[in-house]
Amino acid sequence: MNVLYCGDGNIERGLIISVLSLLRNIHDELHVWVLTAEMDFQGKHISPVKDDVISALEKYMKGYNSSNSIMLIDVSEHFKKEVPTVNMGTRFTPFCMLRLFSDEVLEIPEKIMYLDNDVVCRLDPGEFYNQDMTDYEVAGVLDYYGGWFFRKNPFKRDYLNSGVLLMNMSKIRETGLFKNCRKRCCEKEMFMPDQSAINKLAVSKKIFPRRFNEQRKLKSDTVMQHFTTSFRFFPYIRTVTVKPWDIPRLHEVLKLHEYDDLLSEYTVFYESIVKNRQ
Repeated sequence: MNVLYCGDGNIERGLIISVLSLLRNIHDELHVWVLTAEMDFQGKHISPVKDDVISALEKYMKGYNSSNSIMLIDVSEHFKKEVPTVNMGTRFTPFCMLRLFSDEVLEIPEKIMYLDNDVVCRLDPGEFYNQDMTDYEVAGVLDYYGGWFFRKNPFKRDYLNSGVLLMNMSKIRETGLFKNCRKRCCEKEMFMPDQSAINKLAVSKKIFPRRFNEQRKLKSDTVMQHFTTSFRFFPYIRTVTVKPWDIPRLHEVLKLHEYDDLLSEYTVFYESIVKNRQ
């Protein structure tokens, strides 16, 4: 199984949890690519994912299967050539848009599953990954909120959440989807830049059931749970954001203990990295 993550150094904790969750639930070889970058923007330095995280994950992954692999790829130069300046100030991490540069990276295989770093795998995702993508650029699940409000087809819900995507890189390179998305992100300000661009410009996308990207509440058939921001309406309207590495709030706010064993494993793993950095 080929899996892609993207981001700066801030994704490290989520990356670890997500990869560990995959190791617990897949039975095939696991090959992971992590696109990262480094740059200065508006007086702030955006740091890349560190090599020690990748080295530690590689050793851990090979403990499950000696054929497993993980590769860190710096795409700073690609990003600097097409900086989406008008969208660099959104509430989303700028380097989440690095997935739109995956078509430029020769090491990326023809079929790959993209995951946000706040996605936890709960069951074997093989049914999602092994689908036929011959005629499709991307496959995913409807965005829980955006599926109702944003749609290219006025008669059909077709707005995908981009946190879990199966990508046919051959088709994407053929149609120029990501190239066109990068151009749109450079020219047009959008609330969720890369997600909006993919949904606007994708010609062929496949929609799969909610259980493959559960964005709201854990269910018995949930395969991958995505810890997105959600709305609460009682006793007042507000947004709630809880990430899997924020363990106290996971327990207190979401009342979720499903992943306690996984998170104990993560805590030991991450603390060892922090200790070695000191």
